[in-house]
Amino acid sequence: MKLHAFILALGLAAALSAPMALAQQPIVIKFSHVVAPNTPKGKAADYFKQLAEERTRGAVKVEVYPNSQLYKDHEEMEALNVGAVQMLAPSLAKFGPLGVRAFELFDLPYIFPNKETLYRVMDGEIGTRLFSMLEPRGILGLAYWDNGFKQMSANKPLRSVADFKNLKMRVQSSKVLEAQMKALGARPQVMAFSDVYSKLRQGVVDGTENPMSNLYTQKMHEVQKHLTLSDHGYLGYAVIVNKHFWDGLPADIRVTLNKAMADATQYERDIAQKENEESLAAVRRAGTTQIHVLPYKDRILWHQALLPVHKEFEDKIGRDLIQAVYKVAAQVEKEKVGAAKTPAPKDKPGPSPSR
Repeated sequence: MKLHAFILALGLAAALSAPMALAQQPIVIKFSHVVAPNTPKGKAADYFKQLAEERTRGAVKVEVYPNSQLYKDHEEMEALNVGAVQMLAPSLAKFGPLGVRAFELFDLPYIFPNKETLYRVMDGEIGTRLFSMLEPRGILGLAYWDNGFKQMSANKPLRSVADFKNLKMRVQSSKVLEAQMKALGARPQVMAFSDVYSKLRQGVVDGTENPMSNLYTQKMHEVQKHLTLSDHGYLGYAVIVNKHFWDGLPADIRVTLNKAMADATQYERDIAQKENEESLAAVRRAGTTQIHVLPYKDRILWHQALLPVHKEFEDKIGRDLIQAVYKVAAQVEKEKVGAAKTPAPKDKPGPSPSR
């Protein structure tokens, strides 16, 4: 009887200690993305990992998987949906194929004249409204990350709209981006980001579009003879999580992770422009690619060729959303004009120094 009682006691002790042991296990967040670790997105993902683990004192462990180590572009969303990963940072173009066509707003050519307009859209009512559209699909949007304006590259010079005629240009899976290339006279080719370098090298596609940091870190400049600094489109990301997973986290952990994400987002945006400038300088030094700066007169012609794409997608994206971005851009421009007309304040009261 004593032995039997002892075994029962051991079993009871194990049962009681099991929840405590489980409670001590860190919460694992698998964060998958498709770009290199040394891109703005890659660095920000690593920074979020650092902040999350430090601020939760090890209660959360973030495992970052860059360069499509786990999933390619077209596989990520399904992996998030089934809980194989908990966090992604897909490009904003990925939500159109998911059925949330309003996100293709970000794919429209020349929709954002500057970064001020872009950030106001992301961080304001428009950005919040777009994220709310993901929740019925089990996705929660945490932040918008920046990767900069896109440039065109190919194995022939791209100076005029006519230069695009019949070129096979790689695009992400986005109807807007397909329409953009067709408007230029090119033949859009949809393919995963991880396949682009090899397809360019093999001549399967003639060219593509990328922010400079993506082009350089993926070594596309080694297989593209010409680059046009066009700033014709934008590439950004949405950091998203599996909603069921996120809602199931302890409230204090969620608060800490949200603050870590806010700080990682600011960090990411701060380095995005710097990384693109450094990547452009690196491509210049490499000497493998001839770089063409699009003059203002030619940029106007590109605008004229591409702006009809806005009208074409009003029904799919939402005319109200497109018009709302126009209004934000107009407000930013109005403020800039006003600031330019306002005299700079003097350091001290009194007359201006004589010249």
